[in-house]
Amino acid sequence: MALLDTAARTLKRRLVGQVRGVLNDAAKGEAPVVRSADGLFAPDSVVWRVHGDVTTMMVGGVAALLLQMLHPAVLAGVWDHSSFRGDMLGRLRRTARFIAVTSYAERAEAEAAIAKVREVHTRVRGTLPDGRAYAADDPSLLAWVHVSEAVSFLDAWIRYAEPDMPTADQDRYFAEFAQIAQALGADPVPRSRAEADALVAAMRPELRVDARTREVARMVLDQPPPSLAMAPFQALAFRAAVDLLPDWARRMQGLPGPRMATPAVRFGTNGLASTLRWAFRSG
Repeated sequence: MALLDTAARTLKRRLVGQVRGVLNDAAKGEAPVVRSADGLFAPDSVVWRVHGDVTTMMVGGVAALLLQMLHPAVLAGVWDHSSFRGDMLGRLRRTARFIAVTSYAERAEAEAAIAKVREVHTRVRGTLPDGRAYAADDPSLLAWVHVSEAVSFLDAWIRYAEPDMPTADQDRYFAEFAQIAQALGADPVPRSRAEADALVAAMRPELRVDARTREVARMVLDQPPPSLAMAPFQALAFRAAVDLLPDWARRMQGLPGPRMATPAVRFGTNGLASTLRWAFRSG
């Protein structure tokens, strides 16, 4: 029994270390975000519940990025002003850290992170291929980025953590998470599941796909894993992210729809989620 306990502790440390190594840039001195009761959200908030699960946030985060890139102006801002083509992991890591800091860190740290992003947005502007101007601090673009993330994070949580999540709790999630969107300057900001679904439907006529959209999707989904140990986890999470996308978004991206493999992807992702929850559980 002692040998089994030792082996379990060793496996936990390795799994947690691998995940933390992906989410935190050690070269920049980043350490895991420390949870604070004096943050933007209370410990009993739905945001704390949803944003604290590694697997569902990874699945939802990749799905959100694929959704966001369907908007020509969001795509242009990333294409023209981001180093994602040479540092896709860095972009995903920065997004994950922003979510973690604003969800869990002390209020001052969370507000500083928001202020930094707002300042960066003021410098991200340019011209679309059709000649229209775009700006990253456009409230409607920020609203699309926000609703894509909120819907994807929540849907991943429901699928792989809380299938019977009450509608009232889903509405609470959108109402709570709206605080971040408002602080970033988004407008309109959904405060319920119904408002979020309505905003997505209203934005769909503005969405487009071109060669750059598909190139970004290819780079996201085909990026090399950060380590051999993480390769099977990443492959499974990315397949689950494609599976999480709405059918219309998959069709626009030219990605494969549900097939016979879908039950295996969901079963495997549930197993991955359970394993990582076990690893991160204190004990």
